Amino acid sequence: MAKTRINTDILQSTTFLPSKFNKKKFTVTYTIPSNPYALEIQNTGKLQCYGRHPWPHLDKINGWMLSAETATFMKAGGLGMIASELPEAFNRRFQKQGDRIAVVTPMYIGDTGKKKAYLKNNTYEGAEHKNITVTKITEYVVPFMNENEEFIEHKIDVYTGTCEHTPYVFLYNEHFFGIDPHPQNPTAQDGCYIMNKHGVNEVERFAFFSKAVYLLVRAAIKDNQSPNVIIANDWHSGAISGLTKYLPMALLNSKQISEDEADKIRSIPIIHIAHHLGYQGWDYDNTARILNSLYEEHTAFVFKNAKPVKNSNPRTTNTLIVHDCYNQASCNFHLADRVITVSKNYLEEVSKELGFGHDFRDILKIRKDHRTFFGIVNGYDKNLISPNAQKISDINKFFGDTSFKTFDENSLELKKHNKEEFIKLISKISADKAYKDKVIPLIETYKFEDISRDIKDAGKVPIVCATSRLVEQKGYDIAAQSIIECMRQHALKGLEKPIFVLGGAGDTELFSMLKRLKDKAAKIDKEAAKRIYVFRGYKDQFAYAIQLSADFYLMPSRFEPCGLTQMEAFAKGSLPVAMSTGGLVDTIEDKVDGFRTEVFFSDNRHVYGNNITARRVKTNENAYTETLDKALSTFYENPELILDMQQKAMQKDFSWDVKGGSLEKYSNLLRYGHL
Repeated sequence: MAKTRINTDILQSTTFLPSKFNKKKFTVTYTIPSNPYALEIQNTGKLQCYGRHPWPHLDKINGWMLSAETATFMKAGGLGMIASELPEAFNRRFQKQGDRIAVVTPMYIGDTGKKKAYLKNNTYEGAEHKNITVTKITEYVVPFMNENEEFIEHKIDVYTGTCEHTPYVFLYNEHFFGIDPHPQNPTAQDGCYIMNKHGVNEVERFAFFSKAVYLLVRAAIKDNQSPNVIIANDWHSGAISGLTKYLPMALLNSKQISEDEADKIRSIPIIHIAHHLGYQGWDYDNTARILNSLYEEHTAFVFKNAKPVKNSNPRTTNTLIVHDCYNQASCNFHLADRVITVSKNYLEEVSKELGFGHDFRDILKIRKDHRTFFGIVNGYDKNLISPNAQKISDINKFFGDTSFKTFDENSLELKKHNKEEFIKLISKISADKAYKDKVIPLIETYKFEDISRDIKDAGKVPIVCATSRLVEQKGYDIAAQSIIECMRQHALKGLEKPIFVLGGAGDTELFSMLKRLKDKAAKIDKEAAKRIYVFRGYKDQFAYAIQLSADFYLMPSRFEPCGLTQMEAFAKGSLPVAMSTGGLVDTIEDKVDGFRTEVFFSDNRHVYGNNITARRVKTNENAYTETLDKALSTFYENPELILDMQQKAMQKDFSWDVKGGSLEKYSNLLRYGHL
């Protein structure tokens, strides 16, 4: 790989970056320029990370939240939840006093095979089956380079509508935001991350989105309707800081913008929310084309002055690329006015450990030290995840002959009833193929077995589940090793053997690993193996039924910036059995409302817990095995404590608008630039 060095000679006689420039060795030197605009660009990264620009006085918040995902219209994970729920909670609380946050997001139209969205007349139905009445208010063009390096003017249609107290601004362009898949679309890519039929991948799609928003901001400034703060939700809008902080200076240099307009653009504070830092929006092959598309004839001028705050990391010697590759997140990490991540403990991890902070660890350490980097735990609307009569009634209708019951922390005895119902349900799915094909036709199961006659007292049987995505992050392989190790140690001998229900949508190789778990268990204890259910696929009603009955929820995550699953588990009286990483440390109190490992390792380095325990335990696998064994032993030996823990878990409330909660922290940040 080439070293990230800029040979300024190749930029002297051109306004664009040469095609494939990043695939050759090139050198970097940042000389002190006589051009004041170039000097301003060079100093921007340092000033932003150090927080040298005063936070503007905002009488009223008129914020735009930029997000590729929203839980309301296109969801893939937690960042979609925050994009819907934070603005909704903020507007409910503060709209009467004249504050508001609007959501700016692509309008996706098409059918991926799993997600479908369409616009008919004035009704938009997103991929999450939610309708909104929209009105087209304007249109404009966004120049962007095609594969032949020709600028094409792509028309954007702008629609607005209101949902749950929140104004939505939808940007539609069929070429970039159409989601009909390309024949070569990777099987793991779906929804807004799909490679569409035009060959547009996720990085190009969201670079275009950032540029479209930037041009919308400029138009709004001219109409005196511009936002006075922008919240950029993760890497997808990671180019917005460069466009608002760098590009106005380049336009001033070429006399294409007034000083007043440039100041208005640059003075809008940008808050970047970082979820998992492993996702940054890389595109090596299209590095030059994307940068040229964003900055047009000013690309070379901006690029050769895009000096980072600190270049001790040889891979981050320019804010627009990492090493020699376009990196969508890099710009916001260097240039945003504030950076937020989704829990306090994850803030500590990413600013200390290379394994978490990646190329931005040192930058985030500087930001943390200068109070431009904060950790705020994601909120979650408890009303949406607690057992409620309507949801459970719908589940009973869906499965036909189940009678799951609603319960709360004061009626946990009904959880035993739900365990009995789930045992009957899983046994019927196992024994009746026609029924299985009717209720969960798209879920692949492996050797499901009927255990309905084996269990006399469901209350004495621990039900342990994991219904997260089948991805490496979630640590299903760690869970599998721990389950086998518990069986080998005969920790459960002579007791009612637990029921394990593990699976979700995702990787086929991880599903094969879960199949091997079932087969290995059968060689150790056939009766115990009968109670291990592994599957691949997702159905909301099935996952909800599992969670209603589960005593424990497995979270052996390799990383978990915030985690929403543990909050869902709490709400249903299911105790998390978790790794001590990220937001799991901030939200789970060990042996109070869940179980956490005593230590945690990253890249074989001890990063959480005391040194004596770390030397004894040695690995995350060993730590998790101990924790799972502790949870099960407590269930068998001290059921009263488990009941007390379940009550405490159900009492916890991470809703956005609880007193002292996440909404108050975000409100302070928006108004004052600090918590």
